[in-house]
Amino acid sequence: MSNSIIKGLGFHHIALKANDFEKSVEFYKALGLEFVVSWGEGDKRIAMFDLGDGGRIELFAGGNDTDFPAEGKYMHFAMCCDDVDAAYKTALAAGAVSHKEPSVIPLESSPEKISINIAFVKGPSGELLEFFKQV
Repeated sequence: MSNSIIKGLGFHHIALKANDFEKSVEFYKALGLEFVVSWGEGDKRIAMFDLGDGGRIELFAGGNDTDFPAEGKYMHFAMCCDDVDAAYKTALAAGAVSHKEPSVIPLESSPEKISINIAFVKGPSGELLEFFKQV
């Protein structure tokens, strides 16, 4: 489905201020994200990683929990995948902390009833990541 008002509009990336830039780089590489490009030095470093479908995560160095708390208006970042259980286990093996184990949830949705399989982990900077599949 395309946007009929703003032509070519689509998701490009989400930006994350990383508390430990190198640890975050290694974590997202361990999830299979492909490095695209980086620039800057020190706390001005930035790196982009492709999720595998063209969507990207942009990591910024220099994060801290005082100026950039993990919680706020940003609730979580969801990634679709074929196998939620495998994605969850991969994230834990890469150093993520479990937030919600994989579970299938039937929704009282409309116009049709659907079920989703989801799991949540916390990444290296406390960011909440969701693995998602409609089942």
